[in-house]
This record gives sequence, structure tokens and C-alpha cells, in this order.
Amino acid sequence: MNNFMQKYIYWQDDLMFLGYLEDYLDYWTRQNHRRTVGENLIDIYKDLTGGTIPSYSDQQ
Repeated sequence: MNNFMQKYIYWQDDLMFLGYLEDYLDYWTRQNHRRTVGENLIDIYKDLTGGTIPSYSDQQ
């Protein structure tokens, strides 16, 4: 089992939950459930750190 440890910020705005990774402020998600926000942010993190978004490293 892989452990994932990345801090993220989330809040509820009306009926939607919004969130972003603390270390990647430009990448946000909006979902109907808090749990889904966390799952989506894990996917975003994997894309950013796994080379799926090749231009991201050029921006740093």
C-alpha cells in the first residue's frame, strides 16, 4: 500500500468543496464531496510529479 502525504487546503462554498495542494497553488479542484476533492488532488499531484504535465517542471 502506498502512503500519500501532501498537505492540501479545502473549504466548502455553498454546495461545492474547493481545494488545492499547498505546494502547487495553481492547481485547484472543485467537487461535490470533500472526499472527492482529496482524491482529485492526489491525481493532480501524481500528474505533476510523474511527468504527465511535462511543461510544469519548466515553470519552476
